[in-house]
Amino acid sequence: MDDAVIELKGLTKNYGDLQVLKGIDLTIHKNEFLTLLGPSGCGKTTTLRIIAGFEEPSGGEVLFDSVNITKLPDHTSSGQS
Repeated sequence: MDDAVIELKGLTKNYGDLQVLKGIDLTIHKNEFLTLLGPSGCGKTTTLRIIAGFEEPSGGEVLFDSVNITKLPDHTSSGQS
């Protein structure tokens, strides 16, 4: 049984010529506690914004319960008031 809740597969993010994420692979399992640590500018916030759907990755996939959510819009862009 696979208890993966969130999976990042080959996640990349570019801002113009600047590559801020390069091939991130990460699996977060049910009941795990995860902390992202690193210096300013290393991609922590960008990674979280991609998982939340506020940023679109340049490449790779974000899976939630094995469903690809990479192209789903975030709640704020749904057009609802």
